[in-house]
Amino acid sequence: MATASSTLAVFFPTKTTITRPHSHSHSHSHCHPLTIKASSNSTNPPLPGRKLRAAVIGGGPAGSSAAEALASGGIETFLFERNPPTTAKPCGGAIPLCMLEEFNIPSHLIDRHVTRMRIFSPSNLSVDFGKTLRPNEFIAMLRREALDSFLRSRAESLGAKLVSGLVTNLELPESSTSPYVVHYTSDNSRHSLPVDVVVGADGANSRVARSIHAGTYACAIAFQERIKLPDHKMEYYNDLAEMYVGNDVSPDFYAWVFPKCDHVAVGTGTVCAKQNIKLFQKGIRERVKHKISGGKVIKVEAHPIPEHPRPIRVRGRVALVGDAAGYVTKCSGEGIYFAAKSGRMCGEAIVKASEGGDRMVNEDDLKREYLRVWDKKYVTTFRFLDLLQRVFYGSNAAREALVELCDDEYVQRMTFESYLYKKLADGDRLQDVKMVWNTIGSLIKCNMVGSK
Repeated sequence: MATASSTLAVFFPTKTTITRPHSHSHSHSHCHPLTIKASSNSTNPPLPGRKLRAAVIGGGPAGSSAAEALASGGIETFLFERNPPTTAKPCGGAIPLCMLEEFNIPSHLIDRHVTRMRIFSPSNLSVDFGKTLRPNEFIAMLRREALDSFLRSRAESLGAKLVSGLVTNLELPESSTSPYVVHYTSDNSRHSLPVDVVVGADGANSRVARSIHAGTYACAIAFQERIKLPDHKMEYYNDLAEMYVGNDVSPDFYAWVFPKCDHVAVGTGTVCAKQNIKLFQKGIRERVKHKISGGKVIKVEAHPIPEHPRPIRVRGRVALVGDAAGYVTKCSGEGIYFAAKSGRMCGEAIVKASEGGDRMVNEDDLKREYLRVWDKKYVTTFRFLDLLQRVFYGSNAAREALVELCDDEYVQRMTFESYLYKKLADGDRLQDVKMVWNTIGSLIKCNMVGSK
């Protein structure tokens, strides 16, 4: 069996090191710089007397993670974020356990350690989903505005230049080596910045994607109210998150009540009936009215959420990441981890292809080092969750079956291990077969109940 070092030697004629600390503490506020030193047979022209210049458009988890990787790897990096910062989108704010360590998220950003998840069926039958969690396992709940600000500041501290401004247009180059020109407004005046490579991390309504004609995709709309509850009612949600399914709260997704530092986030989403989103929000408020009565709405949020990857995610020297690329999973609606992960992977791919910023990059480089690696790692996960959504979210009968299945401890263990650690959990062949038969049985039974 080849060792790791001998395998690397096959691909890199000279020594290549990629180092990033693996801290077991969540209290660190900074990552150490990413170091890549490589010499390859690249035919891309060198950049004598300067470093590769990159613009990252959008300062959310995707953009900040890309900027951090680029700046740490020796790229001259400009991170654009709207000024004043855009309102945080209506995000449940749940992140998997592995993200805390992988991205060195400090513990003070975590509002709640959720150890209990309760899911309610259309008929309001409930199942406690979390019985298999180990003592040290939890779902971290945080606020996007706190996380985004932290990640932007960290990228800036590692060398990225933060530009407070609104990007209005991306001017495309006339040749393979001429620059892209980022046009933006800041302090009520217009500016422009020539760059070699662009990372589009500017969300579902991405201007960067439109500039490169990356195609369209279906979008859901998420609507959320932040509600400050009386102390005795907030105590109920101390370590509990709730999910609700049913046609009254969404025809194709779920509604949620997620705890934050001093309030709860109550929201829902839909793709097929966006015009009725306020009706569905009324539905979730009705379902939880006794739990939130006496509460005060302190913020209302709405935002588009992509439903599948864009047809084109790399064109020329432009790459899309996060929501701009369409990296939000169906069924669960998870996007924070995949946004940050795609941003980091894209940034590191550019560092590698440019040999630490010393050479120009091209479209083939971005597809080879970023897009193909991403698809190989995650495309199966996205397709599987798409299938689950189509099976279980299509009718109230199927949703009843979903909640019934969630009561099975094996289902819970496989689900949480896959979610918390972002890798396929080790299953048991016999239990897997049993789970399939239970799924079929639940669907048959609940369809019978539904038809009645």
